Amino acid sequence: MLVLAFDTATAAVTVALYEWSPGEGVGRRGAAEAVDRRRHTELLTPSIAQVMAEAGAAPGDLSAIVVGVGPGPYTGLRVGLVTARAMGEALKIPVHGVCTLDIIAWASGRETPFAVATDARRKEVYWARYDSKGVRATDPAVGPAADVREDAPDDLPVIGEGAELYADVLGTRGQDPAPLLPSATALAELAVARLSGAVRTTMLPPEPLYLRRPDAKEPGPRKKVTPA
Repeated sequence: MLVLAFDTATAAVTVALYEWSPGEGVGRRGAAEAVDRRRHTELLTPSIAQVMAEAGAAPGDLSAIVVGVGPGPYTGLRVGLVTARAMGEALKIPVHGVCTLDIIAWASGRETPFAVATDARRKEVYWARYDSKGVRATDPAVGPAADVREDAPDDLPVIGEGAELYADVLGTRGQDPAPLLPSATALAELAVARLSGAVRTTMLPPEPLYLRRPDAKEPGPRKKVTPA
């Protein structure tokens, strides 16, 4: 079973191809990573093609697609979701979603409580708290970095790009906030763990977790002009 995974909800454009054989484990066939906050559209499709070519695989070989659903800024996030849904429809294969914060949590390997915070711009973060790498304790949220600490232990570790950007607010200066961004390798491994039942958390539909309205708005009705 070949699983193609990618995420564009942050500055990272990350793609991975994994092979999963129930009862025989999981193996990575290829991966590509790039960090460019403004070029998700230009980077994603070539990265997918590169990973598939390096693995000697064709689109028809894929069994499933897994995509990060955010939370994240509207423009970057929709690139991955539109691509995933279009590929899934064309290939007639299932498309699964995973919260992007969960991807970072999984990659951390942590087994004790912590929080993940990513850059939401507007001096805010997307965040959630976790009991361990595979168990999220709160729903994803967006707000000032100080919200991450509200009603939480003072020594709760915080990881992700938000922990680096707002180290003074979060009290994380001098601590290791890695991983800062999601990786498709972690996404694929987490997805397989969920699909196989090793982690008892259901997959999400490939729908965006925006948490707030996009900056772009539809124009309102035209104002009437009254003659002077």
